[in-house]
Amino acid sequence: MAASVRVLRSALTSAGSFKSTYLPSAKCFTAQSQNERWFSQTARFFAQPVSQKKTFVRSKPHMNIGTIGHVDHGKTTLTAAITKVLSVDKNAIFKKYEEIDNAPEEKSRGITINAACIEYQTENRHYGHVDCPGHADYIKNMITGTAQMDGAILVVAATDGTMPQTREHLLLAKQIGITKLVVFINKADAADEEMLELVEMEVRELLSEFGFDGDETPVITGSALSTIEGKSPEIGANKVKELLDAVDSYLPTPERDLDKPFNMSIEGTYSILGRGTVVSGRLERGVLKKGDECEIVGYDKKIKSTVTGIEMFHQTLGKSEAGDQLGALIRGVKRHDVRRGMCLCKPNTVNMHNKIEAQVYLLTKDEGGRSKPFTNYFQTQIFSRTWDCPSFMLLDQGKDMMMPGEDGKVVFNLFKKMALEKGQRFTLRASGVTLGFGVISDVLADYDPAEMDKKVRQKDK
Repeated sequence: MAASVRVLRSALTSAGSFKSTYLPSAKCFTAQSQNERWFSQTARFFAQPVSQKKTFVRSKPHMNIGTIGHVDHGKTTLTAAITKVLSVDKNAIFKKYEEIDNAPEEKSRGITINAACIEYQTENRHYGHVDCPGHADYIKNMITGTAQMDGAILVVAATDGTMPQTREHLLLAKQIGITKLVVFINKADAADEEMLELVEMEVRELLSEFGFDGDETPVITGSALSTIEGKSPEIGANKVKELLDAVDSYLPTPERDLDKPFNMSIEGTYSILGRGTVVSGRLERGVLKKGDECEIVGYDKKIKSTVTGIEMFHQTLGKSEAGDQLGALIRGVKRHDVRRGMCLCKPNTVNMHNKIEAQVYLLTKDEGGRSKPFTNYFQTQIFSRTWDCPSFMLLDQGKDMMMPGEDGKVVFNLFKKMALEKGQRFTLRASGVTLGFGVISDVLADYDPAEMDKKVRQKDK
């Protein structure tokens, strides 16, 4: 036993800092991705006769949660286990592992690439559950997944303990404003009591390190695989029920901003011949109704349209409220004119800009950032909501550089005009590494890209 504990402790210690992560490969954007199949199903839904469509009944508060954690720690298996337990009382449709991880490249590699969304409900709430990819290659899709969450279930394998993507997922969850989460220590059937206690202790320390309540956060130990196989209910189905009770009681019901004009960051698109284009995403604020006029804004574009249909989990909606994961059918817009990262909003309520002032924190090397200083005109990729865009950093007047570990005011000149507003959070990445995080403190007058090119060329001479 002592040897196994030393092995685990070694694994935990070696995972104390991030390894380099990579931007997604082109494979995760193929036509066979989960998102494409979801949009294909949505297209078939909108094409159905009205008499065949089910209507979504809003009888409970809706909340978006998800499974986060390192690759192969059992996030997708736990998602499947939750649906199996809840399906007994008809509160979910059982989704097998293969139905959640169903893209060809996911099957071949045994990992989740895209963030898949599953529907279920408990006695207290209706949930949209996002199963986030844990593999480092697909961090861009992970950012999109966490951007849709109100709360999270952190999955940690008892056989490994905390690992690099455990830390990065906690960072991203904190960055988007998640204040509370629940922990599921998985694969309890493959570890003894001493190891389970050690892993829980390490997890609680890590939660405290990232600003979560390491003492009070519920930690449930069980086996998702045992749940699916119908074995050992004391670590299987009973523990999943305990997890769901903790999610219901510990994660606060989010307050929804229903009074402001509607705004939704677009996560994906699909075209329906003769009907229009479907855009999907999470409605961030306001109320969206069928027949509403709308604008699609971002990447230097502003397109006017009308919402002709709304669906949520393949059920029709007359209106959608902030927090809903929805698909909206829009009239007279071609798919190639709309892209992930644009926003669907009430006309004349969102303006595009390409220059912001922000308060940023730059990660140290030990936190997964870079070791070199940041200088004026450093090029970085900004990730916010569902969009990403390259930009130049301009340091505060009088500063020649910022070191990793510093925080301060920085101006960013974006390559495209995007939907930007005060208080908006973002993540900075470059060369496959997460560099830091920021919050927009002011939206500035647009800059002239041609003038910026001159300054950059002068600097490089």
